[in-house]
Amino acid sequence: MNTPSLAADGSAASPEGQGRLGALTLGAIGVVYGDIGTSPLYTVKEIFLPATGVPLDAPHLIGAVSTIVWALMLVVTLKYVILILRADNRGEGGVLALAALAGQAVAGRPRLRHALLLLGIAGATLFYGDSIITPAISVLGAVEGLEVAAPALKPYVVPITLVVLVALFALQRSGTAAVGRLFGPVILLWFLVLGATGVVQIAQQPAILAALNPMEAAAFLAGRGWQVFAAIGAIVLALTGAEALYADMGHFGRRPIRLAWTGLVLPALALNYLGQGALLMRDPTAVANPFYRLFPDDWVLPAVGLATLAAIIASQAVISGAYSLTRQAIQLGFLPRMTLRHTSARESGQIYMPAVNWTLLAGVLAAVLYFGSSSALAGAYGIAVTLTMVITTLLTWFVVRNAWGLPRPLVVIATGFFLALDLLLAAGCAVKFFDGGWFPLALGAALFLLMSTWQRGREQLLASLRSEGLGLRDFIDSLDPASLPRAERTAVYAVAEGDSVPQALLHNLKHNQVLHAQNLVLTVSFDDRPWVGTDERLALQDLGRGFWRVTLHYGFMDTPDVPQALKLCAARGLVVPPFETSYFLSRETLVAAPGSGMARWRERMFAAMSRNAGSVAAYFRLPDNAVVELGTRVQV
Repeated sequence: MNTPSLAADGSAASPEGQGRLGALTLGAIGVVYGDIGTSPLYTVKEIFLPATGVPLDAPHLIGAVSTIVWALMLVVTLKYVILILRADNRGEGGVLALAALAGQAVAGRPRLRHALLLLGIAGATLFYGDSIITPAISVLGAVEGLEVAAPALKPYVVPITLVVLVALFALQRSGTAAVGRLFGPVILLWFLVLGATGVVQIAQQPAILAALNPMEAAAFLAGRGWQVFAAIGAIVLALTGAEALYADMGHFGRRPIRLAWTGLVLPALALNYLGQGALLMRDPTAVANPFYRLFPDDWVLPAVGLATLAAIIASQAVISGAYSLTRQAIQLGFLPRMTLRHTSARESGQIYMPAVNWTLLAGVLAAVLYFGSSSALAGAYGIAVTLTMVITTLLTWFVVRNAWGLPRPLVVIATGFFLALDLLLAAGCAVKFFDGGWFPLALGAALFLLMSTWQRGREQLLASLRSEGLGLRDFIDSLDPASLPRAERTAVYAVAEGDSVPQALLHNLKHNQVLHAQNLVLTVSFDDRPWVGTDERLALQDLGRGFWRVTLHYGFMDTPDVPQALKLCAARGLVVPPFETSYFLSRETLVAAPGSGMARWRERMFAAMSRNAGSVAAYFRLPDNAVVELGTRVQV
């Protein structure tokens, strides 16, 4: 059974697990905080660009740094670390898991439930935009340090970035197990360096400590007038990666993530931002690249190397997250099947999806070539994250109100505060729409169209099969066992609706005029929860005359393995011999029909997606030499 070994709060499920808290916390530092940990590479520089209109003087430096520090406190610490991490779906987090949890909370209202799932899909599509921009801006921002060490190397920054990114994506097929062991120590060193360089600068200009007063942040925002949105659009770069806290909860648990944030990540980030502010108070000319100017000249090249490693790790986190999110979307019915390869025999979560990998690489390379610098990419960065934050807050309302049953006034106050904060951040990023903010939104809109089309098309396909199909019980009752020869084997017929006769069964009878001794009508169901235990995996019903209805239940984080699950039938009195079993699959050829409820161009899109969907046999781990596919035409 593919289940996590820890409870949602990170406490161990066994005594041995207690000793893993330190290792899990180190792992959380490496995987969860890579994205937000690389934000100091470019955030302060972006705040003081001419386009924001923020003067480079001591009061505004203190105010800007204060706003960053208190944004980290309110958005990351209070909203995500303290509150959102409590909304786990059986230990799993992330916008899709939250959407499924919110859907369960309003299960009696199907239209609202469907709308919440679509809202979760919208958040997921925005994550893909982040998965393209994060590797581009993180690696580009790190390699740009070469310009500080040797200005003559500036023409080589983009080519070196492209080489690093191609190598990173090319290595994905080998898995991340070996490299993953280095993530924690490298990012640990990175945060220690962030904190140490900040302390050195603060010691030389302690006046920057006034930024710890939240009133400085309030005065800074109030004094900007309508220009405040431009400043917020830059400050929000310090918060990118906050969603990873929630999305990666299933891998580490609440407690390690909280310990890593409060014990190391938050102090290191705050010290580094304070240090950059202190440096600029002493030397305003360092604004061209305040992060690398924190280091002595002889240390810049080693800092570039460490920053590049940190950027690669941050990129790896979102790439792995894109694989995981895609698998969830497939199993929740929002994407067609895709080729999925397991890169570890021990860790079911370590997967590789070639189609996702190369699509992401194409998008990342296009972003680097189109924007050309981390400053240009900053215009595209942030809008996807802030809109995902808005969606998370909206979904949380239904969880805390309908599932937890908290008093409405308390829910209104808490949700209203965070929603107002999220909308302010999103508005700050919206002003960058024409500077590149359109990029992740266009990508998200295209993906949402694909995913909603697939989900709608599958609904219509199932409705068509249901309307044209025969009732399974009536079919079995009408059979004359004496009139048909029986093959002494077991046949497994996959069907979406367990009450209908599988099309493959009808075609087998039509062409071969034979029934098998044992006929299993199999339905695989993916539930709105991440994991399903072995004791809940199988539902078996004897229909008589050699027929059984079998339903296999999986969670959206489980890896479906049908032959393995069918072994559970033996305990219920039905033996499914692996070498005497054939799997009959229906391969639908879709025919567009007028008046089906979708525009013709969407029908064609759905048909194309269906034709290019991955193999059913491979997805459910069916043995290749035991699969028989029979075609059928279906109108949609």
